[in-house]
Amino acid sequence: MRSKQPTIWDIAIKLNVSISTVSRALRNAPDINPETKKAVLDLAHQLDYQPNTVAASLRKNKTDIIGVMVPEFVHAYFPNVILGIQEVANATGYKVMVMQSSESLDIEKHNLQAMVSSRVDGLILAITRETNDYEHIVAAQRKGLPIVFFNRIVDELQGSKVMVDDYKGAFMAVQHLIQTGCRRIAHLAGPENMTIGRNRLNGYLDALKAHQFPIDESLIMHCDFVEGRARRCTQLLLDMPNRPDALFAVNDPTAVEALICIQENDLSIPNDIALVGFSNAPHSTFVTPPLTSVVQPIHEIGQLAAQLLLRQINAPQQFIPETHVLDTTLVIRKSTRELI
Repeated sequence: MRSKQPTIWDIAIKLNVSISTVSRALRNAPDINPETKKAVLDLAHQLDYQPNTVAASLRKNKTDIIGVMVPEFVHAYFPNVILGIQEVANATGYKVMVMQSSESLDIEKHNLQAMVSSRVDGLILAITRETNDYEHIVAAQRKGLPIVFFNRIVDELQGSKVMVDDYKGAFMAVQHLIQTGCRRIAHLAGPENMTIGRNRLNGYLDALKAHQFPIDESLIMHCDFVEGRARRCTQLLLDMPNRPDALFAVNDPTAVEALICIQENDLSIPNDIALVGFSNAPHSTFVTPPLTSVVQPIHEIGQLAAQLLLRQINAPQQFIPETHVLDTTLVIRKSTRELI
């Protein structure tokens, strides 16, 4: 059975002083007798007294807690963004409440309600792959909850947004494949309902067009961040009579699934099929061969999202939503061929 938490009432009764005296002593107010203050602090330490943050937040209408909701923890991207968020939050006296939605719209809705009920001061959000109805998010915004979106951006939602130049990164990746001699390049694509999926697809298409390559719709497979689907899509591509000689994957987890499937078919990477991912996840250097990938400034994404949210929290009337698009680079490893 959980023991009762000591309160300022307990301290006041034991010392035979008023509650206001205890409160002033705990706040280090200047207008209190030093001996009384010491007695209060000593007893608070002895009782292991902890301030009631819920009551304090109700008094000042502020919890000093920001929420972060991400779709999954399986891969390194979202945990690394959270580290960037925590760095900014901790430096400014805020605590961070983290929830993950398991790529489920229902869980996302439940978690968002929990965040609102917990009175977080604001929320940093990356939606699930299932999220195609945004009313729960809009409803939270109508209640005055500041929200900053990152990574999985939806154009229809209002608010500050932090993303990378997905289009440029994809264009750069496909152009690299073309420059290394690849001529039949497939794309393992992301969800079409998300800006991230559309922009990376458009970068792929425009890179092909820029080099006068024909667009073959059969080479575009939507994996949509569903675990296991990339392996199935890769197998369909390998079973084609005229199979591709390169794959551009929407992210590194998708690329790694493709890599495993290619090797299970006794094909060589990059000699038979070259492979490029997106995000430069830590495990991209551990696979064999190491994965060529588009690098995102993950830590900076978290830092910037937190900075934007805190600015909105602290000056809601003056704040104007901002969209920040960060640059990407391409790191070339052994999963692609040498330049010709």
